[in-house]
Amino acid sequence: MTGRFDVPEPDAFTTPYWDAAAEGRLLVRRCGTCGRAHHYPREFCPHCWSEDVSWERASGRASLYTWSIVHRNDLPPFPERTSYVAAVVDLAEGPRMMTELVDCEASRIRPGMELEVCFREGREGIPLFRPVS
Repeated sequence: MTGRFDVPEPDAFTTPYWDAAAEGRLLVRRCGTCGRAHHYPREFCPHCWSEDVSWERASGRASLYTWSIVHRNDLPPFPERTSYVAAVVDLAEGPRMMTELVDCEASRIRPGMELEVCFREGREGIPLFRPVS
């Protein structure tokens, strides 16, 4: 364990995902049988159950599906980070992803707004999203 609460503990399967994120690249899994992409990373396709899946670099583009502005969170390390925008985005590749929306005033947030991936500085590659600049 890393002793950190906000960084998942990579395992043998998810290490490629976290290594890529630390380098500023977002990966998804794509099924070689049905052709659909999925996220979160799994060893099988959640659409057709095939085990013929591989890593693919995502474009980093997404649109905002939904969000919530979190003003209070008592779990570490979040009390120091409130308020923040918890979001669900639709990746250009198809899958939905939970994330955090950054670099955007609350009054500017709109459903369907175009977003791009970015990564939290000083962290182990946590993918976040911000409005397309």
